Parts: sequence; structure tokens; C-alpha cells
Amino acid sequence: MTAKGAIPSRLSVVVPVYNEEATLKTVIEKVLRVPHLFEIVIVDDCSTDRTYEISQSVAFENESVIQVIRHKKNWGKTEALKTGIAATKGDIVIVQDADLEYDPSEIIHVIDPIVEGLSDVVFGSRFQVRRAARVLYFYHYLANLGLTFLSNLFTNLNLTDVETGYKAFRGEIIRNMVISSSGFGFEIEVTAKIAKLKCVVYEVPISYYGRTYEQGKKISTKDGFAALWYIVKYNLLTTLRASYAQIPQLEGMLTAEDS
Repeated sequence: MTAKGAIPSRLSVVVPVYNEEATLKTVIEKVLRVPHLFEIVIVDDCSTDRTYEISQSVAFENESVIQVIRHKKNWGKTEALKTGIAATKGDIVIVQDADLEYDPSEIIHVIDPIVEGLSDVVFGSRFQVRRAARVLYFYHYLANLGLTFLSNLFTNLNLTDVETGYKAFRGEIIRNMVISSSGFGFEIEVTAKIAKLKCVVYEVPISYYGRTYEQGKKISTKDGFAALWYIVKYNLLTTLRASYAQIPQLEGMLTAEDS
């Protein structure tokens, strides 16, 4: 598809949270200052600390902007994202993690290609560093490079950071997408499915303030192996029609048979 002309820019920010009492309020305060903000949807994935109480408090102070949804069980990040995305109404949807690894002040740079009508989807790349990136685990870096390479091999996209937490979408694309992965599978799945849609994808450089496992980082080696299966499943075993409840009818979209 070809994105042409500036679009309405009401921004929905989905914030999945699980035991993030130390950072959640700071993240929300930063998100509230983002240009084009229309709504914040916080999804608490059955936290066991004070995360839900803090979510309710910030929502009470900003009731016209913030919606809080709580899962009765801990279903994992992808389920939290599915819940949050389904609740959005904005023209643009972006995910904001609650752990301060990504700085909300950079959201405007991520969504700008969509606002300007240049792109349908934008990835924020940690490997096209704009200002700062914390130096952390070399093996994570290698794993990300490997997953990005394999994903690109199947999607024919030349991304540098498939596992980035900053992905922005036109609302009609992500709300119509059928998401069926679990755990941390969201990143690989949505990348495969936007590639099938032939939409315009941009990357922009972002800063990255990573956490250690001692500080609360949750992704594991098991998630990396699951990502390998998701690359095969959603690129080779899933069709375009199965990827969307209703295929978004955006300008220039390829509507021929799936390849």
C-alpha cells in the first residue's frame, strides 16, 4: 500500500503492565505530555504489587484520557496488548512499556512518519541510535540480530530491530489484525502480518535505557526460541486473510491472492 497525505493524528497509547509499581507513574506522567495524545489504555496483567492501585490513581486524576483494564489472571504481555489494542479508538496506536526502557518523549519521533502521511507502520530502532543506548547483554544483542535477520529473510523487509518495543500503527491496521501468539510473541507476529499487507513501513532511531534481570527485565531464552517458531508460523503457515478480521482497505493495498 502507499501512504499519501497527512492523516488525523489522535494518538492511542497502550501500556501493558505487570508489577511495575516503581516506574508506572513516571511513565504515565511522561506519556501525558506527548503531542497528539488522545487516550492512554493501561492493561494490568494481574499484578501482585501496587501497580493496579497506582493505575487507578493516575486514571482518577486524568479520567478523560486514561482507561484502566485489569486481567483476572496473568496471561502474558501479548494478551495484555490484545486487550489494550481492542479498547483503542485513536487514528494512531503505539505501545509504551511501563519500565522506562523506552523514553515516552521520543514517541513523537516514532509516530511522525504516520502523522505526515508517509507511512502506515513505524518501528523505533535501538540500533540506529539517536542519542543514547545502555550497554547491556552481548548475547541478547546477538539473539536480536539473529531474529531480525531471520524475520527479514521471510518478510523481505530490511528492518534493523524486529524486537523493538516501539511499534506505531495506523489504528485500522492493528485493530483489525488477528493476534494469536502468546508471551512475547507480539513483535514477530505483527511484523509478519504487516509484511503480508504490503503496507509502508518506516524505521526511526530511538534511545534505549535497558534494564538488567535484577532490575526486573522479564524476557528469557525460552522467549527467543518461541520467536523462531513464530517466524515460521506467521510467515509461512498463515495467510493474509487469516491475519486480519477485516483486511484494512487503505490506498494502494494489494488485494490479490496471498503469495
